[in-house]
Amino acid sequence: MSATIEIKYFNTFWIKKMKAVVENTPTTPVAPFANVPGDYGSSNAKDWYIEESRIRGGYNNTTVDFGVKAYLDESDPLQQHRFNTLIYSGIYNSRTGINNTNQFSVGSDITRSLDPAQGSIQKLYAEDTNLIVFQEDKVSRALIDKDAIYSAEGNASVTSSNLVIGQIVAYAGEYGIATDPFSFAVYGYRKYFTDRKRGCVLRLSRDGITEISSYGMHDFFRDELSDISVNKIIGSWDIHNKNYVISIQKLDTFDAVPKVIAENYKTLSFDESVLGWTSFYDFKPDFLGSLNNRFYSFKSLGANSLQPQNGLIKASIWEQTIGQYGKFYNVAYDSDVTILLNGQPSVVKNFKTVNYEGASGWELETYVTSSGDESLPIAPFTTSTLGTLAQLEANIFLLNFKRKENKFFANLQQKLVVNTTPQYGEVVYGDDMSGVKGFFTTVKFKLANASFPTTKKELFSISSDIVESSY
Repeated sequence: MSATIEIKYFNTFWIKKMKAVVENTPTTPVAPFANVPGDYGSSNAKDWYIEESRIRGGYNNTTVDFGVKAYLDESDPLQQHRFNTLIYSGIYNSRTGINNTNQFSVGSDITRSLDPAQGSIQKLYAEDTNLIVFQEDKVSRALIDKDAIYSAEGNASVTSSNLVIGQIVAYAGEYGIATDPFSFAVYGYRKYFTDRKRGCVLRLSRDGITEISSYGMHDFFRDELSDISVNKIIGSWDIHNKNYVISIQKLDTFDAVPKVIAENYKTLSFDESVLGWTSFYDFKPDFLGSLNNRFYSFKSLGANSLQPQNGLIKASIWEQTIGQYGKFYNVAYDSDVTILLNGQPSVVKNFKTVNYEGASGWELETYVTSSGDESLPIAPFTTSTLGTLAQLEANIFLLNFKRKENKFFANLQQKLVVNTTPQYGEVVYGDDMSGVKGFFTTVKFKLANASFPTTKKELFSISSDIVESSY
């Protein structure tokens, strides 16, 4: 005997198994979905979900085409990892509502390959009608939405074409971006990036690639970038100060005595107006960026903030152009400038004084000559001793800077050395001797930013009065 059972609608269901979902409360596996060969693991009910083939589950409703599913595991995959190849999809037109960005027609020529010997593609940057391609060991450009036909004389004549990515032409020079795409920054027609393999920092502009690390910093970047402990390199354009800022970050080290993690990094800036590296900074950012004439940095909060929570990383945004000078991430730092005084380098000199032009507040921290002679630190100029004639006379003999004609100067007094013995050619010696001897000297000036939190203190020049001497 047969029977006919009427149903309201007919539909098809797929029950799908995902990999185990980690929950706070573990569940006990239940057969037949326990940990058996071929199973994904747990029997948690949330590891399964049901998918209908028809929209809203109605009879004769539109059927969903399953198509290619990411969860399918092909037993014989025919895919390739083409690290040196570009591929583009169909067009997107917001005006007409056409969106073919998910279409990659195998019947069309939609790929463009570069030389695999130059490494993988790390960065793409579209500039007007050119696409700049950064490989590990090469930088190239390709025409976008047009093609160029070159005559026998080498002249290019542009013609209309439906070719999306045209001919790829490499820039002169064996330079690339290595594996540091985050070092890339752009301002106008100038692009900045690093090449860790060759130990240099580069600028790409209309005149080609220029090695800007050679502007007085060749040895520094050669040693820093070649260090195997370099973890990442972050670069950005400071729109406020018009500088290229780069942060070379190495693996942090753990100091067992105070039980703290020491951050190992070098953050510095390049100024196009002087074609030189102008400053080092005391902050280690996770990311840098500029917006509306403001320069920002992103810094994670605490040691545990790098662990994603709900897919997010806890971090803070810091504006680098406001607040107290020398204060980064709620930590105040002093500013310092170190220079060499090397006039008449082949003559032994006695450095008698140290002078500077700039704002008040700067102090001499160290003054060391090539012979090892060292001066005592010199305090900054203050107005507290100005007043009566007696105070002015007393101020002359104090070891601090004096102001005259809006310039600051101080006498150098040799640092006291225990058991000092006379040296050849000296008339007096020890801490009473005025000046320090040597071929050249290293001078370090310091500014306590905590004393001037919002006041700009500029330093224009540093000099020293010398007399020829001999040992």
